[in-house]
Amino acid sequence: MAEEKTQLKPKQEKIKQVKHEKPKEEKIKVESLIRILSTDIPGNFGVYHGLTRIKGVSWAVSNAICNTLNLDKRKKVSELTEKDIETIAKFIKSPKIPEWLLNRKKDEETGVSKHLVTAELDLAKDFDIRKLKKMKSYKGWRHSLGQPVRGQRTRSHFRKGSAIGVMKTKAKPASGK
Repeated sequence: MAEEKTQLKPKQEKIKQVKHEKPKEEKIKVESLIRILSTDIPGNFGVYHGLTRIKGVSWAVSNAICNTLNLDKRKKVSELTEKDIETIAKFIKSPKIPEWLLNRKKDEETGVSKHLVTAELDLAKDFDIRKLKKMKSYKGWRHSLGQPVRGQRTRSHFRKGSAIGVMKTKAKPASGK
């Protein structure tokens, strides 16, 4: 019977598998890191994409930098000269771009529009949140509670942290009485 079953099965042809081998002389590229304003940017990125790695530089600001300084957007960051890197850093610190592209318009303390990057941006944001908390505004309360500030629903989201309300307790062992 076992022989009959094997005879009834159709013959399966073996499919030849072709192995694709990589050429032996393939060069491995070592990525270089370029440091601009204390931010490491991978060298294989284009200038347009690489500048967005700097905190406070958006795609629009990166585009404005490339256009103002006449840089090729597709040029690799690793191909930039030291002079180019210095001019980019100097331009980012004091950009000559339209006011609507700046991230700090009419600062409350000075009244001047400026563009903050890296640690300055973090510090300004932190001071603004502290000021809201000190004023005890609605946004300040929400920040201090760790809740969303901009009016999002909280019924099904933002559930991280300690539970408020009913706490689960361990079941007590049943006594023999």
